[in-house]
Amino acid sequence: MRTRFTWILGIAALISIGVLVACSTKYSSSNNGLVVVSTQGDAVMDSFSLDLGNGHVTQIYNTNGPPTNGIATSVVLDPAGAYAYVLVTQSSTVNNSATGVESFQVASDGKLGSGATTGLLPANFTPPGTNLVEQVPVVPVAMVIDSGGKFLFVADAKTSDASNNGVPGAVSVLAVSNGSLTEVPGSPFLLPAQTGGTAPSASALAITPTVYPSAYAICSANVPPTTENLYVTDSVNYVLLNYSVSSTGALTLVPTSSTLGVATGTVPSGVTVDPCNRFVYVSNSQPNNSVSAFTICSVISLPSCPNADFSLLPVNGSPFPAGNAPGPLMMDAYANYLYVLDTGQNAISAYRVSTTTGSLTPLSPTPITTNAYPKSIAIRSDDSWMFVTNLNSANLSQYAITPSTGGLTPQAPIQTDNFPWGVAVK
Repeated sequence: MRTRFTWILGIAALISIGVLVACSTKYSSSNNGLVVVSTQGDAVMDSFSLDLGNGHVTQIYNTNGPPTNGIATSVVLDPAGAYAYVLVTQSSTVNNSATGVESFQVASDGKLGSGATTGLLPANFTPPGTNLVEQVPVVPVAMVIDSGGKFLFVADAKTSDASNNGVPGAVSVLAVSNGSLTEVPGSPFLLPAQTGGTAPSASALAITPTVYPSAYAICSANVPPTTENLYVTDSVNYVLLNYSVSSTGALTLVPTSSTLGVATGTVPSGVTVDPCNRFVYVSNSQPNNSVSAFTICSVISLPSCPNADFSLLPVNGSPFPAGNAPGPLMMDAYANYLYVLDTGQNAISAYRVSTTTGSLTPLSPTPITTNAYPKSIAIRSDDSWMFVTNLNSANLSQYAITPSTGGLTPQAPIQTDNFPWGVAVK
């Protein structure tokens, strides 16, 4: 009887342990990846644990959220994975909402804490023919964090003042300190007016890295630069602008020899910088449906450039054909392949990048199917997994990356809350 009772107690203990394991998040920052998604249907954040061995994704237990303080779009994680930053826009559909950047601390179990929103300063605008300075709210549309985790850069679309004049778009710059955000002096920085153009509008931005991949990339053994340059697309004048970034986060426009920026195709909608500081790629939406490629005149790209001043030179053969309505785009972590979301055909165009010229060669097969209305793309820093949010499918597309070929192997889609928009992975 005693033996039988001991056996029953042992089984009960095993069952209890099993229940505890099943209810846990199964997330450890040292053993798992973290995927963070912003959603618009319920205005909440989703987070997921990524098994680095097999790629299996498990939703981390968050009760309906946490909620966002507005309609959420872009998401970035700081380099340490300690904070998630989300662009939010004020809306009558979200209670107590605001426009700005909301920060969420990431706990050791992968859960996100309550969000705190930092409002963006209005733009100081002087209407033509007046000496009056008006303050006009900015309209944030995209966001990026630098590789040192020092600054957040926000692209602001053009808007209108009280007289319905066109107010130029801008770039808002926020200093980052342990999850707290402070807009730097001089921010927002208005985009320059183009001769004969209309009020400029920022649509996307990308920052040059000051940290290179630790292994497997062509630049891994090189010393990265200590300074940064920010590249910003103007979606109404079809140019790419180049800014140098000071140690305080202030932006200074770096004009070309004859213009204020380099020409792109129609409606530039996305921009990305090579992890090795060699090239910049811009997606051009309809009717061009193409990708413009530029060489960054940096130490690595010489001798193709006369000076290592981070100016831009068009790549021979640019622009390169893309799918329908190309939008967000991203290079892989080892700087060998480029992936472009073709938002008009629910697909990804994939290219091999020439390490010497920056030219693009389509991979086979390409394009690769996503689900309905892809909005954002993220690639893990070990070049193993890619994630794409599908706004109209309430899910994430997941792909295993083959680093030697750039090939994408689709995995089972991951259910999210309704209308997922932004995604970031650590």
